[in-house]
Amino acid sequence: MAFAVAGMCFGVILGWVLATQEAGRSQPLLPAQTPAAAPAATERQAPALDEARVRTLQSAIEKDPQNAENFTQLGNAYFDAEQWPNAIDAYERSLKLNPNDADVSTDLGVSYYYTNRTDEALAQFERSLTISPNHTKTLLNKGIVLAFGKENLQAAADEWKKVVELAPDSAEGQAARRALEGVAAAHARQGTTTQ
Repeated sequence: MAFAVAGMCFGVILGWVLATQEAGRSQPLLPAQTPAAAPAATERQAPALDEARVRTLQSAIEKDPQNAENFTQLGNAYFDAEQWPNAIDAYERSLKLNPNDADVSTDLGVSYYYTNRTDEALAQFERSLTISPNHTKTLLNKGIVLAFGKENLQAAADEWKKVVELAPDSAEGQAARRALEGVAAAHARQGTTTQ
């Protein structure tokens, strides 16, 4: 059942990620290990790194190594190119300078997840929620990691319900609602096939 739900949720989440990739950071993540129900996603290539942007940001960091925003933007450039270890390094450096940035903290958690560091991702999301308890992108991503990384659909559903309650009309709320509908449909199907 978990893989059936994962396959449905994967489709919902993939659509949301693609729709919001240009809108900003902290987008929900895709499973670190793609379920068998969605083999087409494994063929997708990572976007190209904007090397000019990276050089400009590295130069700015050399001139002002205490500017957290420069590290954040460098992390974002690597994040956009799916270069997770480089994104992690930049986000960690940004958070050392500005530890109260929930967006950067969440992006760091997403980057951890993509490097198969599920427990670190969840711990980072908890830090994000300490900074901003109602951060819907963090809650959505936490639910995704719980569903795919921990295979704990109940805990994932609990996080997605919070997103729907906090921001029902937002993109995050809509993605959480669709994921919850996928979980409910899978439970309904399992109930009819086991009787």
